[in-house]
Amino acid sequence: MTNNLIADFIFFFAVIDPIGTIPVFIAVTRHYQESVKTKIAIKATFIAAAILLFFVVAGELILNAIEIPLPAFQIAGGIVLFLFALSMIFGESKPDEEVKMANSSETAVFPLAIPSLASPGAMLAAVLLTKNDTYTIAEQAMTTSMMLLVLLISMVFMLLASKLYRLIGFSGASIISRVMGLILSSVAVTSILGGIKAYFSL
Repeated sequence: MTNNLIADFIFFFAVIDPIGTIPVFIAVTRHYQESVKTKIAIKATFIAAAILLFFVVAGELILNAIEIPLPAFQIAGGIVLFLFALSMIFGESKPDEEVKMANSSETAVFPLAIPSLASPGAMLAAVLLTKNDTYTIAEQAMTTSMMLLVLLISMVFMLLASKLYRLIGFSGASIISRVMGLILSSVAVTSILGGIKAYFSL
């Protein structure tokens, strides 16, 4: 159980990428006072949590309603995660890509809540790691708690963004984001292989 929780934590840490969110947060809040920055960080975290909890609760139900086998979604999700991971490793890192989105007036929603925290990879992870036919309610609850823990860490990082950014710098955040992409690529391959095995076992 402990190993599974650690694996879930690492998975969500990779797809949510709290460290990569720091330069994004700094870019979109640079003109605001500290009190406003705090409100934005809290609001973005709660919005992202609501979105991901929706996918935890309703993601599989939606798939069943449109008659898509979960293994097929797992394979497709793994492929998308793999491509997402490759973009983190070889393309623009998360800070590079999302700082370009920093012109929105509703910064807590876009780009902070979506796609920085509640990224496509995080949405897929929320569904894949809480499959009803694979995990018990207790296991799903523990996985969800790991997801919420990573979001809480993300919020703390945003609240301490200025101090952390001075410590790691933009290059440091970019490097860490690429390392997370490498971890995510291996998780994506595992998901694809698991989905193929489950599909042919139906």
